[in-house]
Amino acid sequence: MSNSTLGNSNSPPPAGWQWVRLGGVCEEAKTHDPTVYPDIPFRYIDISSIDTTHKRITEARGVMGSDAPSRARQLVKANDVLVATTRPNLNAVVLVPSELDGEICSTGFSVLRPTTMIDPLYLFYWVQTRDFVETVSGEVRGMLYPAVTDNQVRSIGIPLPPLPEQQRIVARVQELMTEVEHARTACEEQLEAAKALPSSYLRQVFESEEAKKWERKRLGEVCEFSNGKFIRREEIKAQGIYPVYGANGLIGFADRILLDKSVIIVGRVGSCGEINKSSGPAWITDNTIVLAPLKDLDFDFLYLALKTLKFEELRAASVQPLITQSDLKAALISVPCLSEQKRIADELNDKIASVEKLKADIEKQLEAIKALPQAILRKAFLGEL
Repeated sequence: MSNSTLGNSNSPPPAGWQWVRLGGVCEEAKTHDPTVYPDIPFRYIDISSIDTTHKRITEARGVMGSDAPSRARQLVKANDVLVATTRPNLNAVVLVPSELDGEICSTGFSVLRPTTMIDPLYLFYWVQTRDFVETVSGEVRGMLYPAVTDNQVRSIGIPLPPLPEQQRIVARVQELMTEVEHARTACEEQLEAAKALPSSYLRQVFESEEAKKWERKRLGEVCEFSNGKFIRREEIKAQGIYPVYGANGLIGFADRILLDKSVIIVGRVGSCGEINKSSGPAWITDNTIVLAPLKDLDFDFLYLALKTLKFEELRAASVQPLITQSDLKAALISVPCLSEQKRIADELNDKIASVEKLKADIEKQLEAIKALPQAILRKAFLGEL
């Protein structure tokens, strides 16, 4: 058998291993029509039941036989490996847990039932490998509904060592995957903590005892207000000369400008209260409110102060809550003298810049951790663990 039909690996299997087709080591599931027993409930596993990130069934919904979907036709057993045949590049695969033994899954799965030749977890890990995903994706037919057949899945190969070696590999992979999961969880917690730091820094300044002594002013007194303007969708490009800002921030580029000065942009619809800023010529869309500080108000200080406003309290009560210019003009901010504003803004910007660097470092580390499972699986199926 050629490796082109058995897998993507160009390396021969280790001594004592062999390439075999999945159909040679897996039985076929039995079909069952639950509508024959209309009063008997069952639990149904379909594609939407699968968490493709963690490779587990999130919910197998209860269905009466009389209400069974037309695709609910495959009986599953504990330790069956289900491989979604639609959009196989998404790798919706799962190992059936014992509590779903005897339930029913969609015909949108290839049901791989391990024989005594192959360990169920060894099989489950194999169908998560890049080799398997690339091979099965290469068999896809159809553009609008890309899918493979059960026979195509079963024709794909797997490098198979003796059963005791499979079990040793599985134990080692589980051990390493647990370590990776702990590292990923710790890294994600660090990232969430880093994301919370800017808000914490802002609260420390703008909710401090010192801030309570600052003069309170309405934004309408210290800012120049204007609105954005509609721009046709076809004028917005992925790349261009001038940025286009909407309620949620940068949305593209255009060849003309609305404003040629630095302004702060507040989303008035969509993500109400989303704060962004433009530092030069730009187009600002009509679902925003545009502010620029007047004399004696520092631009960066204003931007940071706006980040602390409770915009949900400013929104007018309506079917679609939004922020109006009048709402924003009436909002109060605390303002110290100009020199103090600049000092505060510089310090906060330095801290926030450090946080952004920290977040980038953590995100890079997280990406490296997320790549580890595939590296572990590759070593496992090359016999290098």
